[in-house]
Amino acid sequence: MDITEVRVKLRNEERLKGFVNVTFDDAFVVRGMKVISGNDGYFVAMPSRKRSDGTYQDIAHPVTMEMRRQIEEKVLKAYENALEARMKK
Repeated sequence: MDITEVRVKLRNEERLKGFVNVTFDDAFVVRGMKVISGNDGYFVAMPSRKRSDGTYQDIAHPVTMEMRRQIEEKVLKAYENALEARMKK
């Protein structure tokens, strides 16, 4: 499965740095991923929904560590590119 498109909408909040939509094989989109500024750097949070008890549950997530690594690598690169493009404006 290939990541064929990554779209980033930048945010400038304390921890939330962007919303991301990722397309796989030009055929399937996962919307609502987030770029988060964590204690150890940036990471990608999967789309989630709030449960009635106040906790959150991922709606979609990678099954393998290799797919998680691929997603995080491509999303964070797209985030960096979006920041650079914004700085050039």
